[in-house]
Amino acid sequence: MNITYYGHSCFGVDFGGHRLLFDPFISPNELADKIDISSIEADFILVSHAHQDHVADLEKIAKNTGAIIISNYEIATRYGEKDFDTYPLNHGGKAQFAFGTAKYVAAIHSSSYADGSFGGNPGGFVVWNDDQCFYFSGDTALTMDMKLIPMTCPKLDVAILPIGDNFTMDVTEAAIACDFVKCDRAIGCHYDTFGYIKINQDEAKQTFESAGKTLLLPAIGESLTI
Repeated sequence: MNITYYGHSCFGVDFGGHRLLFDPFISPNELADKIDISSIEADFILVSHAHQDHVADLEKIAKNTGAIIISNYEIATRYGEKDFDTYPLNHGGKAQFAFGTAKYVAAIHSSSYADGSFGGNPGGFVVWNDDQCFYFSGDTALTMDMKLIPMTCPKLDVAILPIGDNFTMDVTEAAIACDFVKCDRAIGCHYDTFGYIKINQDEAKQTFESAGKTLLLPAIGESLTI
């Protein structure tokens, strides 16, 4: 799979011959000002929760691409009522798509729209096909529920985890999360975008290295092949 980082918690993943986009927050992010969202292609958009720093560009990209929006029931319903193609999931549920399987898993966070309306319970996704499997945690604290992932899903090739602290777990807890999900390779997200979540990237990588794990921190716009 090929994974492109668009800043904050937004990733594009070429997977199973299809283009997946996660948590599209790009245009309001000053660090991602060189990304042209009109050029982003997506067949499916997976949304972990309703906070503005995860859905700001959702409608525009979904309209441009015709992508199917996959999220919890409340988010899927909201955009379905706006005539977008959607597919609802809820915690523990999984479904088959053209790219493979997506399972909606627990996250400890909050979820509301900018207008204060309820965005359902936050979650993450485990996505797999016959060849590969990855975990996109969404915004979350460290949670023991992560231990269920290797018990219920195929072996992970990579985990995408928040490391910015303050609103989510920090890098030390992200390394523990890797133990819980039995994956020693992670891509960091939800860091450096604004003051509350700025980190020392060298120290973050060293924290993972000391734990015998690898933390990848791609530049915005950079792609990784896993």
